[in-house]
Parts: sequence; structure tokens; C-alpha cells
Amino acid sequence: MTTQISHQPYFLWDYALSEEQVREILRGTNETEKIWMMSRILESAKFEDVWEYLTLREVRAYFPKLKLKPAIRDVWAFALEAWGEIR
Repeated sequence: MTTQISHQPYFLWDYALSEEQVREILRGTNETEKIWMMSRILESAKFEDVWEYLTLREVRAYFPKLKLKPAIRDVWAFALEAWGEIR
């Protein structure tokens, strides 16, 4: 029997979740889990990695509900506002 090692995303250093579990949460219907995961990604993932998991449309849609540290919320709010003008 071969044991497959599942990759744990670096931004979840304190949770034993695999890459696939992260994607399942983001695709799932549990809004509380989705908000938590999106918040964690926006706070802890490298900017270029954010887009491996989320779309700009999703970030815009969920932004008011996300639980972000104030300084990080301000940066993302500024970015979303700036990107909104570039359509």
C-alpha cells in the first residue's frame, strides 16, 4: 500500500489541511468556512499565490464579510477600489 503525502499550503502552518481540502472549503456551501479560508489566504498567502485560490470577483463579493486584520483590510480595500477604476 502506497501512502500519498498531501501537500499542506504554507499559509496554513497551524492547521493540518491539504491543498485539496482548502479547495473543497472554497468550493463548498459552508459560508463560515469559506469566509475563514478566504480571510486566511488574503492575510497569509503571498500576493501572487492568492490568485491560485481566489478570483477577483470572489474577493469583491465576500470582502465585506471577511475577517481581516485592520491594516490588511485597508490594503485590500485600497487595491479593490483602485482595480475597480481600471475596468
